[in-house]
Amino acid sequence: MPGIFVAYVRWVERFNWLLGRVAMYSLLALMGVLLWGAVARAAGSPPIWTDEMAQFILMGYFMIGGAYALQLGSAVRMDLLYSRWSDKTRALVDVLTIGTLLFYLGVLLWGGWESLQYALEYGERRRGLWRPYMAPIKIIMVLGILMMLLQCTAFLIRDIARLRGKEI
Repeated sequence: MPGIFVAYVRWVERFNWLLGRVAMYSLLALMGVLLWGAVARAAGSPPIWTDEMAQFILMGYFMIGGAYALQLGSAVRMDLLYSRWSDKTRALVDVLTIGTLLFYLGVLLWGGWESLQYALEYGERRRGLWRPYMAPIKIIMVLGILMMLLQCTAFLIRDIARLRGKEI
């Protein structure tokens, strides 16, 4: 494989690994927000922001951690036949089927980008008492979808290399 493809795969996987670690530690922030909300409710002065902040942190966790989960092979896969196949057969099936995933992620990215543009242009806020701006979570959403898309293209390059008898 050309060196640029190898460098691309290594860069994407390194970046997704780092983002996955950030997402992993964001669970500590989620626990802190939920603990603060529970303690404040017990003290009689419930804050209005903790529930929505917890939802935003959890959404960021899912979106940023998605590419990391793909990279580690933690995503759900139908292994009834797949686990019995050779590495080359798996790579061939992955190359043939990844187009649907890339299409799905592309449409998702397009919709996320449109939604992000709207949030930035009109200062979109969430309904409710706290009314936080939606742009920060939408930026994280678009970044997460983009990194999943890049991770899938890295898988495609890796599978093509495997079919050619090379390993990246």
